Amino acid sequence: MGLFDRLRGSDQPRVAFIGIDGVPYSLLAEHPDRFPNFAAIAEEGSAGPIESIVPPESSACWPSLTTGVNPGETGVYGFQDRENGSYDTYVPMGRDVQATRLWDRVTDAGRKASVLNVPVTFPPQRNVQRMVSGFLSPGVKKAAHPEKFRDELQALNYRIDVNAKLGHDDDKTEFVENAHETLDRRYEAFSDVIGRDDWDLFFGVFMTTDRVNHFLFKDYEEDGENREAFFEFYEAVDEYVGELRESLPEDVTLVVASDHGFTSLDHEVHCNAWLEEQGWLSYEDDDHEELGDIDDDTRAYSLIPGRFYINLEGREPRGSVPQEEYEATRAELKAELEALEGPEGRKVADRVVEKEEAFRGDHDDIAPDLVVVPNHGFDLKSGFKGHDDVFGSGPRNGMHSFDNASLYVDDPDVDIEGVTPDLYDIAPTILDLMDVDYSRAEFDGASLLKG
Repeated sequence: MGLFDRLRGSDQPRVAFIGIDGVPYSLLAEHPDRFPNFAAIAEEGSAGPIESIVPPESSACWPSLTTGVNPGETGVYGFQDRENGSYDTYVPMGRDVQATRLWDRVTDAGRKASVLNVPVTFPPQRNVQRMVSGFLSPGVKKAAHPEKFRDELQALNYRIDVNAKLGHDDDKTEFVENAHETLDRRYEAFSDVIGRDDWDLFFGVFMTTDRVNHFLFKDYEEDGENREAFFEFYEAVDEYVGELRESLPEDVTLVVASDHGFTSLDHEVHCNAWLEEQGWLSYEDDDHEELGDIDDDTRAYSLIPGRFYINLEGREPRGSVPQEEYEATRAELKAELEALEGPEGRKVADRVVEKEEAFRGDHDDIAPDLVVVPNHGFDLKSGFKGHDDVFGSGPRNGMHSFDNASLYVDDPDVDIEGVTPDLYDIAPTILDLMDVDYSRAEFDGASLLKG
């Protein structure tokens, strides 16, 4: 039990959450000799694979993980979302998340929360103890609160994110070095805050794991030239998680989780190029760059990752599909997507999900009509310019997966193996571990704590 806990005379349990963005459970579980700290949590506590959400994209996943509800409630469906009644798009930020965050529930219960580097949290909230926003934040100066905490992070040379552009180089040496440096700074900040022992909930995310996976994952799976560099990076992650675990007071339960899994990328699939090729999508002129350039003959369009929208009359500004033809048109598109094959004859879609199956809530009016959950190897892209071919390749060799996300809890009373858990279960589990009251009906998931 930490000094602060003894001074305040409280026996309320606490939680430290460490996010490992995009880390597949199989990677850690299959190499216990290289990742002994993860192996120790699994042996002494609970661990297993969990499912992500539809779509398994970080900008949608982290709002769902931190609220326990689906995108129909959070209002965030991906890295780029569509304005209702418009062809304008925007990049969702923290204020676009419409559901109650885990740390807000903790704060409302009179407890204290420190939140570091969680994607889709910019600008930083003022109602928590301390926060530095994560992915897509403009920099520490604007992303950290309060001012004293900002100054402390700047003194540590804290970084919001790795320089992903370095991953585009054929030689990954500089990228890997940058990833290690970013990981080191993140660990130093996490360690510093955890060591203060003045919080009830610590919530921090290592985003760099996702970045490394995007550019080195096939090297890992297919014994490429950067395989050892990949393992060495993850050994550093394992060591840091072990050191953070060792530093935690006795009244703190450690939870470690990823927001989605990962797999090797074989083909980029340019969804709007396919829609155009199949006669679903057309543009007002040849110089098209964005969604607003589609014309009145368009029947469907796509946004990343794998989200498909019917160009519906009365909903879209230039909707061409009458309301009475919506169901038939969606069924036709769904069938074509299910039949789509890659260059080697393998199906692109593992399944095609209708919006009613995946989304419900006050913000389901901006939900995509269909979402393709791809088979491993097919990374779905949705740009509006620069891709004449449906199938292509880019600098990345790894992609997100719906399955095989990770969950580790330093408590044997958390049941991961006996059920089929998913991302929505994490928030209620943490609240249960902290003895913070909530209504079961508020969540799409359920606590994994036994009893």
